[in-house]
Amino acid sequence: MGKWAGNWISDHHNREFRPAPLFRKSLTLNKPVKKATAYIAAGGLFRLSVNGERIGDQVMTPVYTRFDRRNPYLTFDVTKALQPGENVLGVLLGNGWYNHQAKAVWNFDNAPWRNRPAFCLDLLVEYADGTKETVATDLSWRTSSDSPLVYNNIYTGEHYDFNHVDQNWDKPGYDDRKWHGVRLRSVPSRVVSSQQMQPIRHIREYDARSITRINDTAYVFDFGKNMSGITVLDIQGPKGAVVKVAHGERLHPNGTLNPSNIDVYYRGDRVAEPFQTDIYILDGKRDTYTPEFSYKGFRYAQITTSKPMVFDTSSLKAREVHSDVASRGSIRSSNKLLEGIMDITRNAYISNLMGYPTDCPQREKNGWTGDGHLAIETALYNYDGITIYEKWLADHRDEQQPNGVLPDIIPTGGWGYGTDNGLDWTSTIAVIPWNLYLFYGDDRALRDSYDNIKRYVDYVDHNSPSHLSAWGRGDWVPVSTGSNKELTSSVYFFVDATILAKAAKLFGKEDDYKHYSQLAEDIKKAINNKFLDREKGIYASGSQTEMSMPLMWGIVPNDMIAAVSANLAKKVEQAGFHIDTGILGAKALLNALSENGYVDAAYKVAVQDTYPSWGCWYVNGATSLLENWDLNATRDISDNHIMFGEIGAWPYKGLAGIFPDENNPGFRHIILKPNFPVGLADFSATHESPYGEISSGWTTKKGKITYTVTIPSNTTATLTLPDYIRDAGTVELESGTHTFTLKRARK
Repeated sequence: MGKWAGNWISDHHNREFRPAPLFRKSLTLNKPVKKATAYIAAGGLFRLSVNGERIGDQVMTPVYTRFDRRNPYLTFDVTKALQPGENVLGVLLGNGWYNHQAKAVWNFDNAPWRNRPAFCLDLLVEYADGTKETVATDLSWRTSSDSPLVYNNIYTGEHYDFNHVDQNWDKPGYDDRKWHGVRLRSVPSRVVSSQQMQPIRHIREYDARSITRINDTAYVFDFGKNMSGITVLDIQGPKGAVVKVAHGERLHPNGTLNPSNIDVYYRGDRVAEPFQTDIYILDGKRDTYTPEFSYKGFRYAQITTSKPMVFDTSSLKAREVHSDVASRGSIRSSNKLLEGIMDITRNAYISNLMGYPTDCPQREKNGWTGDGHLAIETALYNYDGITIYEKWLADHRDEQQPNGVLPDIIPTGGWGYGTDNGLDWTSTIAVIPWNLYLFYGDDRALRDSYDNIKRYVDYVDHNSPSHLSAWGRGDWVPVSTGSNKELTSSVYFFVDATILAKAAKLFGKEDDYKHYSQLAEDIKKAINNKFLDREKGIYASGSQTEMSMPLMWGIVPNDMIAAVSANLAKKVEQAGFHIDTGILGAKALLNALSENGYVDAAYKVAVQDTYPSWGCWYVNGATSLLENWDLNATRDISDNHIMFGEIGAWPYKGLAGIFPDENNPGFRHIILKPNFPVGLADFSATHESPYGEISSGWTTKKGKITYTVTIPSNTTATLTLPDYIRDAGTVELESGTHTFTLKRARK
């Protein structure tokens, strides 16, 4: 879009005023309309209507950004909503992250951009006779604060008074003489850019699996799945009755809702603004409401009423809400536990995609950088999420300080520039654009972020004369064994320098390529000099994390790979094939094993079903990934977290063996390195690449493995079979379906 005609407008209240403002504009169309397009930007969230009809199926728009540096606008075709004669444009504004009124430890309420919501709108009307007209936001618009939405907070919930509902406020013929004039406002930022990403939508609706009557004023609904979303109320009760719908993940022993695992960082008024709770005031009629400007993380919802009422499954339904990205991958396995683990991993990932990747949909809703890059391969093997990450990388560029430092939550209102926002977290700036390049063959995000990666690496280099750094949070939430933070952070220093060198070569920056290639070698040498015990074949103290990270990221010298891999496998066997890492090791462990000859050990860890393991969560009823391996932990206990999410990518790599080729990215050439672990009879994985579907899998019968792979048109592949397969070797494949009959070599 070119130059805006509209002004930014708001009502006359300050940022602490609670009711959501309504805006309307009446216009008359006297000629046939060929096309009409509405462009709208907002500080806060909006719902747009034309003649009482909601426009678009998107919700929670625009998405969260650094609002004082970037404001998204959306475009809608409203041609069919218009009519001859009078028409009315209606806008309801919500607070979103722009005006966060409730308090929490991340100081959302102190964001530098915080203000009363405002918006700018241009309606471009193209008439059948070839003329054009623009209807824009100006002082002719009218506003009212007599809104039924008396409170809205994206973090806590919504309060809605049905006694203030006026069904006609955004329709023709309405008398708005009691409404007020609007206030002109300055543009929140210098950049107003199109929101070009998959939108947030209501994805699926769920009936309650069960309803428990606690007493005549309290009922608990179990929707059978932990999700990000809302509940839709359909109720008839006495006029003036107050209905509270609280959302959570756990129940007390007496069956009532227990929010204690997710409300620990909330600092608001728990009486007036209860956490994750919608409050309704009834008008005596049949009332229905779908929350507009908040979402929750929950499996259970408890309805509590001020007067006795009776509820059934039609009274409250759950709607899953998240960025509507298409599925791009799936697995099928004879091991149903593995399929179940994949299901809950995909649910945890998608529950935490809300225009940016979050850590959890309830307690925080924060864009933790560590969680983001640790789950990036799970994201891209399973979903078409490139537009979400392109937007999030723009947030990174907006948040980066001139010296290169990034906060560890992005976007942020100021929190996160502390002492631990280091390499193991904020390497997102390098890791994510590099993976987008590998999976899509699109270098735009990498090119746009090149200078930011460079500033970031230069900052670390300047402050790390030994080429080692302990800047970071470390192997967060380990099972029992801690790991050396200087080692783990330095590994990511190496990763970032390596990516920067590769990007420099890709973009023809020869001097940078030489400099950062040497820096990566210097970091690798420093890590090995300090932490590698060549006699023992271990790194640091020999924890699973300390050995798997150097293996996965290519730091181990070639002559030591066999020894370190063997020692890692022994360590895992000593743990009964259980994981003993935090989130950094959980990213590396399975890959380090399966890529270095120990796929049987990796597979046993992946499908373990006793503590600590992903499978332990699943067999104990989890429907998403947890924040803590220990089911009885007393802190770090969100029940919908993505930070341990590498298990959602590993089957594509460690079993199906589907890898992108950095020399021919976007799967134009596919690297195939399948593995056939003992105990897994049948397996297949598919991934929809930019060129089409890649499929890799096998079945076994009477000791024979029938391996089948499908290569999309206009692509090629290099298939390398593991050395435990008889006559193993490397084969070049053209597009098409190929079948191989394999047998294991005798040991």
